Amino acid sequence: MNDLTEHAAGASVGGRLSVAMASLLACCLPLGAPRAYAAEEPLVLEKSMPIPDVPVGPYSDVLSIDVSGGRLFATPQAAKAVAVLDLKDGHVLKMISGIGKLHGVWYSPPLKRLFVADGATGEVMVFSGEDYSLIKAIHLAVGADALAYDPHSQLLYVGNGGEDAGMNHSLVSVVDPVRMEKVADIPIAATDLEAVEVDPQAQRLYVNLLTDSAVAVVDLRQRQVVATWKLAAGQHSPFALAVDAARHRLYVTCRDDLTGFGIAGTLFVLNTDNGSTVVTMAIGGWTDGVFLDKKRQRIYVSTGVGRIETYAVEPNDVYRRLADVATPLISKHGLYSSELDRLYIDVPHLALTPAQALVFKPLP
Repeated sequence: MNDLTEHAAGASVGGRLSVAMASLLACCLPLGAPRAYAAEEPLVLEKSMPIPDVPVGPYSDVLSIDVSGGRLFATPQAAKAVAVLDLKDGHVLKMISGIGKLHGVWYSPPLKRLFVADGATGEVMVFSGEDYSLIKAIHLAVGADALAYDPHSQLLYVGNGGEDAGMNHSLVSVVDPVRMEKVADIPIAATDLEAVEVDPQAQRLYVNLLTDSAVAVVDLRQRQVVATWKLAAGQHSPFALAVDAARHRLYVTCRDDLTGFGIAGTLFVLNTDNGSTVVTMAIGGWTDGVFLDKKRQRIYVSTGVGRIETYAVEPNDVYRRLADVATPLISKHGLYSSELDRLYIDVPHLALTPAQALVFKPLP
């Protein structure tokens, strides 16, 4: 979820990609109108939901959804605002402004509240889901980024601190969304966290340690790190996570290399019983999202390099790659909704590509 200007997509985490270069590359891959599709394609573009008046800037982050209310919450970072989109006709209902650096967002339908992590201030901002007014700002450390909700404990876990806050460690803060208060901090011995993902069945939290090429395992009952799983040899910067609890598998997508137009990444499949690597697959290397479609037993990877990669999950840990589906460049995050059976992809405003959210229908 961190910007490419802050973290490498390549072999060195200190690598940099200028906004100008990103804009130049992105203009080469504009997304056109929905096209005819072949039977073997796993997704078809259903519609685009434009987000007008977003300044040029190459990053969008996490999406959240309100299924019953028919709303999608998008995060065009250049706008410093959450875009609230009507799922039915795609128009913008509201731009919730005043957010320094958008990262994780999560909407609670029962509470009718939207929680937004602001990396600039280190706050989790809580907005009303009815009139979009600011209810409260929950103060954490600077660098507040990824967040994940645990339906078992009904608590929210937010990564923050670390290098951005001038700290020699990071924190996963435990937030009570009902009381809108921080109730605990879990220290993580790393200075750069990325995605956090809850496994409700195992009562674990998985945390990507970006510069350590590793995944930390947090026991949510003990509220402490109980294991650190080092990824296979090589410099892998883990960005996205998805839990397949039924198979005892954790999918970890990494950015590995950035050399001009040659952008490489790796998808690790880890055994959640012991952290061992089951299989690795080469993927596009600006990835920031991986999503599990349990209905079809598929993995969708938003690679950020102009395509969604889809893998059919077959018995005996066989992962068969299906046809790629085109997106604009740096469309690196999204959301799969099992309730609506749609994949949503967040697209920033970059060169000739306007800010928008794309809606893909899985096939068949």
